[in-house]
Amino acid sequence: MTVKLTVENAVQAKQEIEKLETQGYSRDHIHIFAHFKERADDINDALDTKDVGMIEQGFLESMKNMFTSRGDKLRSKMEATGLSKEEAAAAEQELDQGKLIIIAHKK
Repeated sequence: MTVKLTVENAVQAKQEIEKLETQGYSRDHIHIFAHFKERADDINDALDTKDVGMIEQGFLESMKNMFTSRGDKLRSKMEATGLSKEEAAAAEQELDQGKLIIIAHKK
């Protein structure tokens, strides 16, 4: 099951991640997205969550993302975690407004 949450900042993200953990989600399967890569990396590092990588996306998609825009990369990564194309596009618009997106999934 995939859960998508939208928050305003890292403090709210931390609170939501703690709630997700009580619901049985592992931090290895909780991903935080931000419009700017540096912000996403800093928050993922601080909250011990994971960036979407080759495991979730697959090798070819990961390689393709090296040559695409940030928006395309974000949508692709969000789709790899379980969102539909439409959900990923809507979530990317929220990122454009400065919000954070949390996606959690269970294996």
